[in-house]
Amino acid sequence: MTEPAQRDPEPIESTRPIPRENGRPGPAPDGEIPALDLEQLLEKAIVVDLPLTVRFRGVTRREAVLLPGPRGWGEFAPFLEYDDAEAAAWWRACLEAAYLGFPAPLRSEIPVNATVPAVAPERVPAVLGGYGEDIVAVKVKVAERGQGVEEDEARVAAVRAALPEARIRVDANQGWTVDQAVSALRRLSRYDLEYAEQPAPGVDGLYAVREALHRDGVTVPIAADESVRKAEDPLAVARAGAADLIVVKVAPLGGVRRALSVVEQAGLPAVVSSALDTSVGLSAGVALAASLPELPYACGLGTGALLARDVTEAPLKPEHGKLPVRDYGPGSLEVRGLVVDDARRTWWLDRVRRVHALLEPGPGSGPEPGQQPLEWR
Repeated sequence: MTEPAQRDPEPIESTRPIPRENGRPGPAPDGEIPALDLEQLLEKAIVVDLPLTVRFRGVTRREAVLLPGPRGWGEFAPFLEYDDAEAAAWWRACLEAAYLGFPAPLRSEIPVNATVPAVAPERVPAVLGGYGEDIVAVKVKVAERGQGVEEDEARVAAVRAALPEARIRVDANQGWTVDQAVSALRRLSRYDLEYAEQPAPGVDGLYAVREALHRDGVTVPIAADESVRKAEDPLAVARAGAADLIVVKVAPLGGVRRALSVVEQAGLPAVVSSALDTSVGLSAGVALAASLPELPYACGLGTGALLARDVTEAPLKPEHGKLPVRDYGPGSLEVRGLVVDDARRTWWLDRVRRVHALLEPGPGSGPEPGQQPLEWR
């Protein structure tokens, strides 16, 4: 992607909720998004383009739409390859943050893992250095296209050498076949893996990997990610007994409340993770993690360390392996030098218009006479 021309606006003041619950935005009284005039919303939207410190998920930059609302800032940042139907959940999550706020927290801090992309082993110490001291857990990306298990093992070994006491989990992003996953996890199990995230595609693939490892006496728990957030039925993996835990992300599941419902119904331990969000999006993940009755694993919410620039004056990055739980919705955003050019802004706002039309109560950019508020179940 070529460098976009930059527009440097004055910092935007967001409206804050009054009153707050435990210092955080409380839900709207009726628990519903009010009918919205979309075009008025989009006039206030900010579209940003952030550089990353390292290539991640095949990208070196991250674009996002930031939306101010009466409860704070919302973020809409589905990856570019996602179609409108998949991106609609991300818009729903953005509206929830801006117009409903988040549930009251049950804890004051969230343990988080460091994330190591599919880099060469000699780069591992530098990546870990971006997460500060007292790293308690590390997620290592594996099964990168064009790489083999030898590269994966070298990366995992480098993490183990750098952090002998940390918990290590690997994430294949469903990049292995069942046979490849079983073979690779047998090999990587010597590094005392905490779990393997989405080692193969689909619920059936996860079930097959989990059963094969159990038969072989290989103790590597299986976590479902894509089989939850990309599935028509996010609970199918739990019903099938295909995973030991689930990974939940706010935006792909349509907001904090919907993610909480998935965790409750699944009945499995949950790890809250990010989708390479800005600090605005990460604050929604923190709200979800803070609202879960139990939080047995460190969460994947430390990815702010992968951003070379962020949109807040105080970026949401881990300190001593944890994130504090507080209202991270900024009173103003620091976006100078990050705002996209007119062409990219138009592209993103057109995308918002399309996905907004997919949400109930129906198509249209503004409330029609007698239109009902958007339901939030």
